[in-house]
Amino acid sequence: MSRALFIVDVQNDFTEGGALGVAGGDAVAEGISRHLAAHAGDYALIIASRDWHDADGDNGGHFAAGEPDFVDTWPVHCVAGTTGADYDPALATDAVTHHVKKGQGKPAYSLFEGTTDDGRTVGDLLAEHGVTDVDVVGIATDYCVRASAVDAIEHGRHVRVLTDLVAGVAPESSERALAELAHAGAVLAASGA
Repeated sequence: MSRALFIVDVQNDFTEGGALGVAGGDAVAEGISRHLAAHAGDYALIIASRDWHDADGDNGGHFAAGEPDFVDTWPVHCVAGTTGADYDPALATDAVTHHVKKGQGKPAYSLFEGTTDDGRTVGDLLAEHGVTDVDVVGIATDYCVRASAVDAIEHGRHVRVLTDLVAGVAPESSERALAELAHAGAVLAASGA
């Protein structure tokens, strides 16, 4: 059995003070860093994703032309090369084995939609390392964490969402997302469990 950790979109624009900051984002960054300090050796792969949107254009309709609906269209966020796209400073990335960028001109929610700088996909990395189990942490529970966990399940992996290391946009949609993931077969657990 081989386990991977997915760290989803723990970026400045998704933590407090960012363009789409969620409550508890900084605390999640700090908690993930503590988890890595204690458990990095438990993982064959540690994959961190970042939204990495183009500065020009609407990124396939992802950036709202007018008022965002906060479902399919959003304010400008995580533009490639900006401070907003950087990892939250409280997230220690020294143990990360692979960095994945997603978006890049189109809407992308799942970490599986991203690639490494050398063009490898997450699916390829998991297969290459014989990963059977995936722990998922990050932001936002109700969007990119949910999409990444669903895709991991659909790729045949056993998924565990570490519920104390995620933060969502809204409590109701985050609860729905976790319930959906549990129904799909994910285990919901605290990071210390």
